[in-house]
Amino acid sequence: MYNVLVVELNRHSGSKTRDALDWSVLGFSIENDADSADSALTLLSTKPYSLVLINMVGMPEEGLALCSRIRAESRIPILLIGDGTNFQLARKAMYYQVSDYLPAPLCAEDLSASLQLIKRRLDSADGAVREKQPPEEAASEISVIDKVKEYVSEALSQNITLKEISNILHFNCSYLGQKFKYHEKMTFNEYLLKQRMEKAKALLESTDLKVYEIANEVGYSEMDWFYKKFKSYTGVSANEYRKMMSITA
Repeated sequence: MYNVLVVELNRHSGSKTRDALDWSVLGFSIENDADSADSALTLLSTKPYSLVLINMVGMPEEGLALCSRIRAESRIPILLIGDGTNFQLARKAMYYQVSDYLPAPLCAEDLSASLQLIKRRLDSADGAVREKQPPEEAASEISVIDKVKEYVSEALSQNITLKEISNILHFNCSYLGQKFKYHEKMTFNEYLLKQRMEKAKALLESTDLKVYEIANEVGYSEMDWFYKKFKSYTGVSANEYRKMMSITA
């Protein structure tokens, strides 16, 4: 059963996405609901999901912004429901490599067909990982964790996901995530954030790079998202941090 996060950005739309069909028959389970981008991102950072469904009817800009923020961190499948008459909106959605875009009003048959296609892709990806996965005794857990950390260090400026690393190392993603948390005492996403923020701090202290250049160096293409993450991590903005370090130097 694949876990789904449903995001209803317009809480006044009267949407009944959850009640549109019997999800379990199609192999999906709605694990959580969110009514804002921030709550959706919080849930995505703390729990594993297989699919994000975003209903952005009446809230197109917020919906696309959420897609952008998700893509900055993950390649998780995204299913969008949007205003049916807006062709330009559908084209913009494709830019974020969404799995499908369904026009409103939502048709249960279209939603079912889309979910079946997404499930086949998920089944195929999971099956490939299981076939490639070697016996646990083939490599020590510590050496595998070291390889994960080495990959993060070398690819920090790129989009990084544990799923991608799992495929490269031929490990099941869920298994690798559990082992990483056991050895590092933090989740993979927490570790990745720490590495990005610590490198950003170092670059702010030791280089004259512009803040947007530093953001790109640590894997953020969206400046607003970088600013938010950096301030949450350090308590101050990137510019304030640089000024503080120049004063104490």
